[in-house]
Amino acid sequence: MAQPLALTSGEPAGIGPDITLAAWLRRRELDLPPFYLLGDRASLAERARTLGLAVEFAEVSAEEAAAAFARALPVVPTGKAATAQPGKPDGTSAEAALASIRQAVADVASGKASAVVTNPIAKNVLYRAGFRHPGHTEFLAELAARAGHAPQPVMMLWSPALAVVPVTIHVSVRQALAQLTTDLIVSTARIVVADMKARFGIAAPRLAIAGLNPHAGEDGTLGMEDVEIVAPAVEILRREGIVARGPLPADTMFHAAARKTYDCALCMYHDQALIPIKTVAFEDAVNVTLGLPFIRTSPDHGTAFDIAGTGKANPSSLIAALRLAARMAAASS
Repeated sequence: MAQPLALTSGEPAGIGPDITLAAWLRRRELDLPPFYLLGDRASLAERARTLGLAVEFAEVSAEEAAAAFARALPVVPTGKAATAQPGKPDGTSAEAALASIRQAVADVASGKASAVVTNPIAKNVLYRAGFRHPGHTEFLAELAARAGHAPQPVMMLWSPALAVVPVTIHVSVRQALAQLTTDLIVSTARIVVADMKARFGIAAPRLAIAGLNPHAGEDGTLGMEDVEIVAPAVEILRREGIVARGPLPADTMFHAAARKTYDCALCMYHDQALIPIKTVAFEDAVNVTLGLPFIRTSPDHGTAFDIAGTGKANPSSLIAALRLAARMAAASS
């Protein structure tokens, strides 16, 4: 039996519990891969009661989770209680969320799980508790570094219709301009190509590389960054045998016909990448962290405190994240 997926609790007051319960209840209908939740069984059971859901729980070890999955939602305890009510984070929220992430990474490292799937966190809640990372991606990179790896984490948003990677991530536009270099574009592209080969099963990934400025700079008349930074990166990648085109005008890269010509779009800053994929695939896009020594996927949405505990949360993105994690794990085995 393949190792199960390790699913983190995310922010206990958010919709993570709701979509976890909804996904497990549809496990047979959708033929979902086995997974277990790292968290607090009592908190999850309380959420099921709030939602009026009949869910059987099994508090198990990671090694026992796959066998329990068909009959009960496996919960592997982290030892951290979660007492927050829907939409109302409390003093237990931050450590409950972080403990589940740490344990999920440790479980994959020890071979107990095949991949990490993370439920949404509330960064403002974590910041108040002393969390110093911009987000999940950077925290996961630190956990990998503690284990002896020194990764450059790369954030990919993936869907069947479109995959995008922002070269600069959770920084202001001003900071993105300061950070953007030829070397950063090249190193990001190399990681994307390596992981698409190893974990997506694409033998020769095709990259479309967006220009930074409108119309990719119009040969320098709208800014020299595309001539001096982006174009040299594309040339380096081509010399290495990577299939790369660019810099391309970002406003013509994402219509249906254009999307068929590449496997991943590299974009220069956060919104240049995320606006098109959230327009094309809002409900089923998956956040994937590339460049790590383990597989990590996540729903591409936040905690949605306003609908937590109401039964309105859509589990589609979590279901897609579970499926993609299992697919990547199978391709890597």
